[in-house]
Amino acid sequence: MKPPILADRPVALVTGSTSGIGAAVARRLSRDGFAVVLHSRRSAEAGRALAAELGHAVYVQADLADDAERTRLVGEAQAAWGRLDVLVNNAGISGVIPHADLGAATAAVWQAMHEVNVVAPFRLVAEAEGALRAAAARGRPGCVVNISSHAGIRPKGASIPYAASKAALNHTTRLLALALAPEIRVNAVAPGLVDTPLTADWTQAHALWRERAPMRRGASPEDIAEIVAMLVSSSYLTGEIVLADGGLNLA
Repeated sequence: MKPPILADRPVALVTGSTSGIGAAVARRLSRDGFAVVLHSRRSAEAGRALAAELGHAVYVQADLADDAERTRLVGEAQAAWGRLDVLVNNAGISGVIPHADLGAATAAVWQAMHEVNVVAPFRLVAEAEGALRAAAARGRPGCVVNISSHAGIRPKGASIPYAASKAALNHTTRLLALALAPEIRVNAVAPGLVDTPLTADWTQAHALWRERAPMRRGASPEDIAEIVAMLVSSSYLTGEIVLADGGLNLA
């Protein structure tokens, strides 16, 4: 059964939100009073469980490599609650390829990374533009937060295609901020190492952050969610790429 429309409660769509950073962002925005639309490509059971945990939440499964699925996701998000105020583009793909192994970075790898990490966020913003502009008419600009990576700022990262896709996402963020202002604000968070099950065996990276980052650790998902919540709560910031690497860039 479709939940009731909550005209007085802002709504956030968080992609890739059944684990890690996305789940932390969904929980944080829920605590901040948002109704949340959760999303993943595969983990439907986890998505439905998190929706039940949060209460004012629904789950939509969609493959963001497919443009028709992107359109459906935004449409179902708007239909669920009757509005959409915030879009957090967290979903992305990666893969470890040594930077010097040029042969392993095939055309298919480049295309897959770009499609999900750059094209999908752009297309979701395009599909959600009308709803986000309508949010501005209610008194606060619509808001987009893209989850990028420090690899899009520094010559680092799991692979060259991944780093290049995040650099493209950063520039897309700035271009959209110019194109959509003042009705829609667009910002990004660029985490360094984040402590998740995916990075649990990245022993060298964890040692690097402990030894060289001023904060002496990688981020937790909740650290990144706090920055996302800060960007969402602002009514002024736009076009910013917030580097969240515990100060490693200073070392």
